[in-house]
Amino acid sequence: MRFPLLHPRWLGTHLMAVLAALGCLGLGYWQYERAQEPDRSAITNPVEDLARATDIGALLEPGAYMPLDLANEAVRTSGVYDAENQLLSPALSPEGEEGYYVIVPLVTDDGAAVTVNRGWIPLDAAGADGAVPPVPDGEATVSGWLMPPQGEATRGYTAIVSEGQIARISSALLVNEWPYPLYEGYVTLAEQTPAETAGAASQLREIPPPDPPQEITWNIKNLSYAAQWVVFGIAVVVFWISLMRRELDERRAAREGGAGGTASPSAADGPQPSVAGATAD
Repeated sequence: MRFPLLHPRWLGTHLMAVLAALGCLGLGYWQYERAQEPDRSAITNPVEDLARATDIGALLEPGAYMPLDLANEAVRTSGVYDAENQLLSPALSPEGEEGYYVIVPLVTDDGAAVTVNRGWIPLDAAGADGAVPPVPDGEATVSGWLMPPQGEATRGYTAIVSEGQIARISSALLVNEWPYPLYEGYVTLAEQTPAETAGAASQLREIPPPDPPQEITWNIKNLSYAAQWVVFGIAVVVFWISLMRRELDERRAAREGGAGGTASPSAADGPQPSVAGATAD
């Protein structure tokens, strides 16, 4: 006998149940992914951030440890550039091309220096005249993003540094190069007053603003939708199983009922006299 749950009418039921369960689980996963997208409030506008930049002196003190939660913070500071101590630090461009960051100390009124990352130049432009425009003379005000000191793994690529270069942007190394107390970390330059005058030969590229925070922000609404779709999928499976069990139970009951309705002749006619009793009569 063919297995009852493989009857043609059941094959359609199986197909619909599988598609419905997979559809519910797929929609649940989609809502789960959407629940992890950052809220619009977490996506910041770099221009607006710079307009609200905080004075670096309000966040850090020279020589003090820089907490990691200050990374990517928009800051502002003023001072005079020490152009004689400008250095190059090996770094990759956003496209992965080898080159250098151009860093220079900005000496503030208190005699400490802020490391300013002016931009990026390609490898073959390191020694070219005019590749890096001169820094403004006199007092300058810079705005940008505060970045943590670079470690061994963040210097960009392996390079043999020569005179006028430094392996990475780190106050632990720069303190041996510059005669100033240093603020830890460095500022990626975004805006400057007075502005730099870039000549035709300049190959200094502005560094793009850092990416928005990558922490997962859970959207409770989408998360609840995901849970509902999962529950719907489970309900489909439970209903499918209950239908199959009911079908099997009904067939089993029908078979048992058919078997119980066929009685033997002796049982149907009632008790029969024993052989001994018949002989006695």
